[in-house]
Amino acid sequence: MSVAIRRAGSEDVPAIARIVNDWIDRTDWMPRAVGAERIEGFIAEALPHREITLIGEPPEGYLSLDPATGMIGALYLDRPGHGLGRMLMDDAKARQDYLQLWTHEPNEAAHRFYRREGFEIVERKATGDDGLPELRMEWRR
Repeated sequence: MSVAIRRAGSEDVPAIARIVNDWIDRTDWMPRAVGAERIEGFIAEALPHREITLIGEPPEGYLSLDPATGMIGALYLDRPGHGLGRMLMDDAKARQDYLQLWTHEPNEAAHRFYRREGFEIVERKATGDDGLPELRMEWRR
């Protein structure tokens, strides 16, 4: 499977926000803490400070990375289970020797994916920004 990965620009913010909002809407354990418009605002604010990569045209997923800290701030897909997340993660791993992320504790499918990608749980916090417990995971080359 060959799907193009590219850096996001400001024109991609609505598509990225749609991916996140669609994920929230189809995820029964995820509360909607903010409106769809605010999600778009968060992404627009983050864009100048992060490496945001998109996969597919139109975009079917994205990964947001702070290259200075190796922190993955987001990895969302329209169609989980089709290899797109692995391609985005491979792209991030090719540019970094260390990656870390926070994942919602109820998101067991994400934990399985991250473990397959070589991440290990290193920390837990009882309440994240959205009120859900979270796990911090790390990967090292």
